[in-house]
Amino acid sequence: MNGYEKLVKEQLLLHGYQLLRAGKGSHEIWTSAKGISVTVNHTCKSRHTANSIMKAAGISHRF
Repeated sequence: MNGYEKLVKEQLLLHGYQLLRAGKGSHEIWTSAKGISVTVNHTCKSRHTANSIMKAAGISHRF
């Protein structure tokens, strides 16, 4: 698999997150109705990075 960006974004959408804005460089800021914000890198190639985004978002899904 080339990267986890698409899979991370799919999980965020399933859990009610929406794209807030573009961040610096190759990042996006996603937010939930609960006020939780997470940063997603466009080049998220590491499973560990993807899992840390899920943990920060409060989502129990792991890759």
